[in-house]
Amino acid sequence: MKIIMLGAPGAGKGTQAKMLAAKYDIPHISTGDIFRANIKNGTPLGEKAKEYMDKGLLVPDELVVDLVIDRFKNPDCEKGYILDGFPRTIPQAKALTEALEKIGEKVDFAINVEVPDENIIRRMSGRRACVGCGATYHIKYNPTKVENICDACGKELILRDDDKPETVEKRLNVYHEQTQPLIAYYTEQGILKEVDGTVDMNVVFDAIVDILGE
Repeated sequence: MKIIMLGAPGAGKGTQAKMLAAKYDIPHISTGDIFRANIKNGTPLGEKAKEYMDKGLLVPDELVVDLVIDRFKNPDCEKGYILDGFPRTIPQAKALTEALEKIGEKVDFAINVEVPDENIIRRMSGRRACVGCGATYHIKYNPTKVENICDACGKELILRDDDKPETVEKRLNVYHEQTQPLIAYYTEQGILKEVDGTVDMNVVFDAIVDILGE
């Protein structure tokens, strides 16, 4: 079962990807993890990626796809995988489709976790992170016992720059411009499925499992 998770930043697709990976015993793959592993292990592809990253440049789509396809060769991908955060653009999606076709494979499902922008801004601006241990909370959905104090280590909680409403709006604008077109792309491929991401995460999970039908 080969799955691509789609959705705006803060829609909860990463959480769903982890839950699905655990249920189906398939790896949850992000390009960040692939980059780190290849760079740490000093692979030829990792060295190439590091050259771009050291210069502050984006890693070219062709190289990212090569790294992703290489990751699929690992034994843990025999039963499938869940791609989270890739592809991000139409060129990346097309390059991935072509690369998979060359090895006789294709993606089975593209799952879009649909959440309106205003919900995401409200969600993310309610997040709080501990300055000590890095634990994360939410003022509404996962509050601490003592306001603004970490349950785990007793240090102060902060609103990270990434979660400030103005930053979230910028990230959403980038998503709508670059990544949202993937919904139409995978609809044309006949593999897009949508779920309502505004409900409880366990309800979202059950809806995805119903779609996957296993």
